[in-house]
Amino acid sequence: MNIYDFDKTVYNGDSTVDFYKFCLKKYPKTRSSVIKTGWYFFMMMLRVYSKTQCKEKFYMSFLPRIPDMEKALEDFWAAHEKNMKKWYVDDKRRPDDIIISASPEFLLRPMCERLGVALLASRVDSATGAYTGRNCRGEEKVRRLKEYMPEALEQMEQFYSDSIADTPLARLAQEAYMVKGDELLMWVVQ
Repeated sequence: MNIYDFDKTVYNGDSTVDFYKFCLKKYPKTRSSVIKTGWYFFMMMLRVYSKTQCKEKFYMSFLPRIPDMEKALEDFWAAHEKNMKKWYVDDKRRPDDIIISASPEFLLRPMCERLGVALLASRVDSATGAYTGRNCRGEEKVRRLKEYMPEALEQMEQFYSDSIADTPLARLAQEAYMVKGDELLMWVVQ
């Protein structure tokens, strides 16, 4: 069993940012969120908002303005499936893979279903933008994986990520790889 982060690991870029840009173009009503978004991220940098609070406010500012989320996701992935990294899709993907990400579950689910892999991600209500759980990042990824499949913690052969924030999962893998673009580097975790 192999476990993968999503954004910048098996997907070239940040799917949430790409989805936001897609929505700004396709749904003019979402454009009113741009100034608010800048403000939320500024407040996060000042540590007024936690990362989760900032992301929730960001999602709440534009998701409710999307009239048909299912159609939006279908159109988004039709245009962005090409961003899936070839090394993963062609060479590494296995049916027992698990993708675990801080990105919203509703956003990644259609692609993971196409790939035929399990998904653990941040639980965000696609209609309101409200979190219905914790941001799936760092130690939360370990907790979610243990909750989903306790034996995965012992059976994880390889783990792939682009971020040192994923060190808690990397420590549990038999082998860990840091992903830099399309390059897979052995990750020696201390």
